[in-house]
Amino acid sequence: MVLAIDIGNIRTTIALFTEEGALSFQSELETDAKMTDDRCAIDLMGVFALYQAELGGVDGAILSSVVPPITGAYARTLRRLTGKPPLVVGPGLKTGLNIKAEIHNQLGSDIVASCVAAAALYPAPAIVVNSRTAVTFSYLSARAFEGCAIMPGIDIALEALSRNGAQLPQIGLAQVDTPLGRNTVDSMRAGVLYGYSGAFDRVIESLEEAAGAKAAVVVATGGRAPSLYRLCRREIKYDHDLLVKGLYHLYRRNVRH
Repeated sequence: MVLAIDIGNIRTTIALFTEEGALSFQSELETDAKMTDDRCAIDLMGVFALYQAELGGVDGAILSSVVPPITGAYARTLRRLTGKPPLVVGPGLKTGLNIKAEIHNQLGSDIVASCVAAAALYPAPAIVVNSRTAVTFSYLSARAFEGCAIMPGIDIALEALSRNGAQLPQIGLAQVDTPLGRNTVDSMRAGVLYGYSGAFDRVIESLEEAAGAKAAVVVATGGRAPSLYRLCRREIKYDHDLLVKGLYHLYRRNVRH
């Protein structure tokens, strides 16, 4: 069994794969930047108990993190619980991609993992949309990462709108059926959903123009997808597990059995 963990700014995803690459379970925890080693161990053991899985069956682990203060806590805990140090996504790990980045360690490990999965599972050229705290749009040619564009995430936009508008309420995102909002809440949601869907279409089109080739597929992962992508004029395929699939592929590429 292969344990894959992705530490994001808001959520930490824990996924267990069989040797054949089938997803055994996937769990999400709130990311705690003050995580201690013991708390990390308790959380991981709790997740395995919840899904009736055995930590002793884990042959190896891989870790992706965009929260450096707790990367070490997870790495130490994984070694403690499995008896082996985990692979950590970063420079030096074989990806199978020609990553055209000026400074490789500035490319987020979540972007790398998602692109590795897209390269393995989808036709090229491809555009990979990763919607988390930020939204990233990565262009993949045949086995090469050509570059990406980054914009603020939808939650950030909603939070900024509420925080900086004295008469605007704090709201969560929900589906609306028309951009013609008839109350403040629906109007805010309509502006964000229709505005972001239009922005997504424009960024995708601009990436294709810059690369000189239309993408064979646009694949997306991360939160907020179902409510937003159906409003895009460009067809976007949603793959909820793309990132953790990429971690599994990275593990297999870098560990000999």
